Amino acid sequence: MRQLAVDNAFMLQLNGQSLTIQQIADVAARREHVTLSPEARERVERARQVVEQIVTEGRTVYGVNTGFGKLSDVSIERSDLRQLQLNLVRSHSCGLGEPLSDEEARAMLLLRANVLASGFSGARPLVIDTLVAMLERGITPVIPEKGSVGASGDLAPLAHLALAAIGEGEAFYDGERVPAAVALERAGVESLQLEVKEGLALLNGTQAMGAVGSLALHRAERLVRLADVAGAMTLEALRGTPVAFDERIHEARPHFAQIVVAGHLRELLRESEIRKSHLDNDPRVQDAYSLRCMPQVHGAVRTALAHAREVVEIESGSATDNPLVFAATGEVLSGGNFHGAPLALVFDYAAIALTDLISITERRIDRLVNPDSNEGLPPFLTAQPGISSGFMMLQVTAVALLNEAKVLAHPASVDNVPTDGGKEDHVSMGMTAATKLRSVVRLAELTTAIELMTAAQALDYRAPLAPGRGVKQAYDIVRGLVPAMTVDRATSKDIEAIADAIRRGVFDEL
Repeated sequence: MRQLAVDNAFMLQLNGQSLTIQQIADVAARREHVTLSPEARERVERARQVVEQIVTEGRTVYGVNTGFGKLSDVSIERSDLRQLQLNLVRSHSCGLGEPLSDEEARAMLLLRANVLASGFSGARPLVIDTLVAMLERGITPVIPEKGSVGASGDLAPLAHLALAAIGEGEAFYDGERVPAAVALERAGVESLQLEVKEGLALLNGTQAMGAVGSLALHRAERLVRLADVAGAMTLEALRGTPVAFDERIHEARPHFAQIVVAGHLRELLRESEIRKSHLDNDPRVQDAYSLRCMPQVHGAVRTALAHAREVVEIESGSATDNPLVFAATGEVLSGGNFHGAPLALVFDYAAIALTDLISITERRIDRLVNPDSNEGLPPFLTAQPGISSGFMMLQVTAVALLNEAKVLAHPASVDNVPTDGGKEDHVSMGMTAATKLRSVVRLAELTTAIELMTAAQALDYRAPLAPGRGVKQAYDIVRGLVPAMTVDRATSKDIEAIADAIRRGVFDEL
């Protein structure tokens, strides 16, 4: 359920439902507020009563009054149950490396709160209230990105999230990195005092890989649409033919995304003066694959990303704790819903798909600058070849980006190193897959920025003929960000300016 909040932002009520990637991104970017739904609060209360009943009766249940992992056969005295949960959080807070971004950490808070709201974890509603309060008041836990093998979920990253909630560790607040206790105090949020099972309820799950991967996918889906735009600009600059995008061709091979891309390209190329200028005297029968096969390649990338989105959105509303509390029967069952295989596999798939997108993009960049294939454009798009190098190095940079993406496209999910004394003998490496995907998305944004900039320069040489209507809109945006190159200049800042505009959604309406 969504409703308008007082400041014209939206309010997202958590009840353990599946969240869309857009909702995750909106909360992460502070465009949407969060609260716990009344129905979820009642459901969480009922599950908590089951846990308290177990403690009262003295029954032995994993995670409630036993050790963890390999130590699950060790019974814990009732007087030590709170210390057990506190020790769990402290001992698992061993992450290393750079902290997750503010948006990624906020996405983690959201996803973990939503998992607890499903009512299978046995934590008190207060635990969810604390996470929601941290979101709403801008307390962002410092969560190192390295240390998770993706089973029993993202233990180390989630431990750092829990550590901040109990007033230990560190947090970002009001632009500063401070002790978490200081951040909580300044924001007026009381630090959480863990009760039975609540440390485990905060640590088991896939919310670190889910947060990083979902935000990377959000950027990737924006980017793959823009790849059509950049490709259409290149096609126009090379005086290519749109015949390969005829809808009859794609209806004969009815992959949905391929059909969508072909339609998008036709719309971008509509009313092209460049096309009309060589329509009757073009000796070429067909273009190179990097131009002709854009619907097939871009469409396949879209399909891969759509599958990844489907899995991520299912996972966002899934109970990934262990054990799970079933209040209707009073049973507490141990399983493996924390295993990150579903996410790890699709994040690897998405990274492979985006690497292929970078590959076809680089081939188009080469065709724009290479005097052997650029349809009469100046060598390297400079009016003074020899004394000037023009866009020569931009293609070289694109090749470097592609090489890095190819290395990162090696799947993390095919690896396995048993942990926890062999108890956790098959792990997912899902967090590695998620952070790799994030890196590949960044490389794809930069490569697309290079194609946009290079194609705009090439279109300048086709003036006064105007390109298709959509291509002209893209050209105008690029020229609003960077000027044409009349003499050699450093281009690093130009490329970054376009990449930043991509991330900000400046090209989204094309």
